Amino acid sequence: MELQLPAHLTQHQQHLITDLAQRNQAKHGESLLGLVLSGSAARGMATDRSDLDVYVVLTDEAAQHRSATRSPAVDELPVPLTKLEQAPAFGSGGWGFRWSFAWVPTLLDRTAGRIPAAVHRQATLTPDEVEDVLVEHSRLDGWLNYVYRALKSDRDGHRLECRLDAAESMPWLLDVIFALAGRVRPYHKYLPWELREHPLPDWPANVLLPLLQRTLDGDPAALRDTFIRVEAGCAAHDAARGHQHTREIIDGWGDGLLLMRH
Repeated sequence: MELQLPAHLTQHQQHLITDLAQRNQAKHGESLLGLVLSGSAARGMATDRSDLDVYVVLTDEAAQHRSATRSPAVDELPVPLTKLEQAPAFGSGGWGFRWSFAWVPTLLDRTAGRIPAAVHRQATLTPDEVEDVLVEHSRLDGWLNYVYRALKSDRDGHRLECRLDAAESMPWLLDVIFALAGRVRPYHKYLPWELREHPLPDWPANVLLPLLQRTLDGDPAALRDTFIRVEAGCAAHDAARGHQHTREIIDGWGDGLLLMRH
């Protein structure tokens, strides 16, 4: 086997992966199709307490007889190639696992590129999926709802209520921002890392991270600054898609937009 091991892995991590690969080769032979590293180690963020998360890609038949095995050192996660090539829809049970394949290395590929392509597909959104997140699942409208509620509370002098709604808006906002970029939202642990290592075109880390912190503090100016940026991103999205779907959602807030803009 010719494993493609990232240079940032320690010798101990490389040994663990090599041992895992050899064990699976002995067990599955040609039914072992590939290996994908995930988790902190895949992204160069491992600590002394981190384990290795390794997806073992198998044929459908071989995968039927395997289950995940976990230890303090390695989590071995078998997955059939056909399942890896299926991207779960937003809101479905499998959606939460899709970002685990973002920006991760394929250690072994015996499928002539099907595994790297599937890994990339898991972490990215098609244009139709973007519409599904923004419109069909109301992530844009939901974010606007929390912004409006937070700003009303701030206007009326209810600081705790403002902060609670501002904090509640955050997951909705991140879904919107990353969907507009055609990407699955990262887990919170990896958000600063992704923004710095794989910047969003319209949301550099030195802009978005302070805005998020100010939003958590219930800063009404941060909510309004973010609204202006989101509105511009939605306008660009609509223009590229040749429709006004997000414009219609935003305009649907009517006079509430005055509070969001001023």
